[in-house]
Amino acid sequence: MTKTEIEQSLMTFPGDWNSLLSDEKKKEYYQKLVDVISDKYMTEKVYPPFDQVFNAFKLTPVDQIRCVIIGQDPYFNEGQANGLAFSVGKGVRLPPSLQNIYKELYYEFGYPIPKTGSLESWAKQGVLLLNASLTVKAGEANSHSSLGWMTFTDDVISLINKVDRPIVYLLWGKYAQSKAPFITNKRACIIETAHPSPMSATRGFFCSDCFKRCNKYLKSQGLGEIDFQIKD
Repeated sequence: MTKTEIEQSLMTFPGDWNSLLSDEKKKEYYQKLVDVISDKYMTEKVYPPFDQVFNAFKLTPVDQIRCVIIGQDPYFNEGQANGLAFSVGKGVRLPPSLQNIYKELYYEFGYPIPKTGSLESWAKQGVLLLNASLTVKAGEANSHSSLGWMTFTDDVISLINKVDRPIVYLLWGKYAQSKAPFITNKRACIIETAHPSPMSATRGFFCSDCFKRCNKYLKSQGLGEIDFQIKD
């Protein structure tokens, strides 16, 4: 792994995202961000691995987005972060917030609580699992939040907002809800609940029917429902 390889990876977006974000990577802030993040990968432990930073974009092309879920930043413990908000790799212990997401799915649909924390099946169905910061220093939550990722992902949300198609935004918690001003499209459906973390899940995430409400809107717009069941 060299700095040049990391920089090239961070300057190349998957599939149709590369066209949508072509102007973004020309901006001074983004070029500075790439330089700083590349240095950090060379000098400290950073998650996720640099080739997984854009996994959310890789697994959910722009023209397939049906739902957007916004997280804050990647998990900061070894082996957890995989480029998808709230998701962890197969075989990794389930984080508390993800456990609560599964509990809500059990409440809404009666789905068995899975052992795997991989949400790739959602991403492949058009659920964009977007963290506001795409990297983090090992052991330090929000450690990269001030480096430019916030500007980048705010711009991503603004660009998605211009897509002329019904899209559901699941905004869990105050941080995700702070992104609502970027979502002005008349075909957007914003569903706000408490965050699924143990600190707040009982204050409006549990029994919110957010997943059912998402599918109800998609169905009303003539779009297919998302199968939220995670199978081991």
